[in-house]
Amino acid sequence: MDLEPINIVAGHYGVGKTTLSLNLALQAAAAGTRPTLADLDVVNPYFRSAEYRRLLEENGVAVVAPKFSEAGSNLDAPGLNGAIVPIIEAATAEAPVLIDAGGDDVGATALGRFALSIQGRPYGFFYVVNALRIGTAEADEALRILREIEHASHLRATGIISNAHLMDQTDLDVIEQGAEVSQAVAEETGLPLVGITVPEKYLTTPADPDPLTVSEQARIEALADVAPLIAIAPYVRTPWQEVRP
Repeated sequence: MDLEPINIVAGHYGVGKTTLSLNLALQAAAAGTRPTLADLDVVNPYFRSAEYRRLLEENGVAVVAPKFSEAGSNLDAPGLNGAIVPIIEAATAEAPVLIDAGGDDVGATALGRFALSIQGRPYGFFYVVNALRIGTAEADEALRILREIEHASHLRATGIISNAHLMDQTDLDVIEQGAEVSQAVAEETGLPLVGITVPEKYLTTPADPDPLTVSEQARIEALADVAPLIAIAPYVRTPWQEVRP
């Protein structure tokens, strides 16, 4: 997926914004750019990009985050780091910025503080739809939340990303169901469907030890005809899941 100098990942609570943001940032670094991930989630104290600072920095991703957002902190204070405006203003194609916004209009309010710095610069505002998440299972529900987020952030979405998943149980049926709902949102808004997320296991090569079946490969190719596929590694884990190295 091609990134703009400034890239915003927003959506309903629990749709997988942080996992998507981590993957996009790490993929951008692997492609040779110098990305910065700005964590603006001042609402959810449990799943924040800043908690993965070591992983990100070891792989060439700079991290800017609100105060008190590091792993292990029990302080849920909505402090905003003054470094966010400078990195927005310095963003380029070679040094893109990814903003992991908080959920819904409440989380997007923090993003709105930086709207004037973002407006007038090249940016992508990606609205994430997870058709397996209560509140965005239907296109009209997802559309309502999108309008609330746009109003609170003072920014307009530029594209839709389908991120339907059931964590480790995500299969092609789930991905296809999500893509169908996301396509309906895209059609209703007139926005492009700019990406469909898929677990990395589905983007294999013939040399892989566990290649896809002919049927699976055909279904993946059909999805790729709809929108670019975004490989997702499960960096964000719940406390009861095995921690990814």
